[in-house]
Amino acid sequence: MSLNPATRERIQALLTEHRVVLFMKGNRQQPMCGFSAAATNTLNELLPEYHTVNVLDDPDIREGIKLYGDWPTIPQLYVEGELVGGSDIIHQLYGSGELHALFGLPAPDRTPPVITITDAAAAAIAQGMANAQGQGVVLHLEIGPDHSAGFQLAPAGAHDIVTHANGLDVHFDPASAQRARGIVIDWVSTVQGEGLSLKFPDAQQIKSLSVQELQSLLAAGRITLIDVRPAQGRAQAAPLAQARVLEEEGYESLAALPKDTPLAFICHHGMSSRGIAERFVAHGFGNVHNVEGGMDAWATEIDRDVPRY
Repeated sequence: MSLNPATRERIQALLTEHRVVLFMKGNRQQPMCGFSAAATNTLNELLPEYHTVNVLDDPDIREGIKLYGDWPTIPQLYVEGELVGGSDIIHQLYGSGELHALFGLPAPDRTPPVITITDAAAAAIAQGMANAQGQGVVLHLEIGPDHSAGFQLAPAGAHDIVTHANGLDVHFDPASAQRARGIVIDWVSTVQGEGLSLKFPDAQQIKSLSVQELQSLLAAGRITLIDVRPAQGRAQAAPLAQARVLEEEGYESLAALPKDTPLAFICHHGMSSRGIAERFVAHGFGNVHNVEGGMDAWATEIDRDVPRY
């Protein structure tokens, strides 16, 4: 199959006009597949601006770019007209520092971060590692710009930044290593289950808010309430009239609010809302509250017409 000349000209025009072009599914603000999201997350660490092409909007470009560079998958990164590769290669080059050099940026700081792992967390991690023994995997921790974190058992990378704490090795990419400095990894139990938790140094205090206090603040118009429950929960008990819904508006939209906006987060029982509140604190908000007991407490203590579930 040969590339249509008109499509080739369109691709060449894009590569001539823009130094860095990512052909992807979706766009930088809203990637439409995991691989495209991984690519943009990496590029966002290094570049304030780059051009993206949503191949889902253009079938000719979607198939044409595969033929143009003889590369069968999406996303594809081009720099100065040359194909760099897909999301895996982008991540590898980022970890090695080669992507920094390609963009003319200083090499990443590869100093391992000093972290703390509590005994409870170390025991839980060790048990999980024991279950994966013989599979050639290590513990990776990725921390996003908003301090959202994800643990993963995966093979070690050649350019991982590795730190040692409480008998365990933890592997990081360069950006995550910087964000991990001073963190405490703990094992916590909530009504929603057990799991690893991260505490960041110098984090703003999340204030606890009773449902009675929330009622007064809402009546005075002195707080913005954000309902973080999934659609299933909201179907069983509708959001309060004044609440904004995280799932409907999106994180990025609400994170664009002025950083001094008083925010209160509510979920079913007050657990998952605290995790979302921590993300907004990490994003620079300084007046953040968690509604203790959540919608269940509102139903039992404020408005018995609200269904409990």
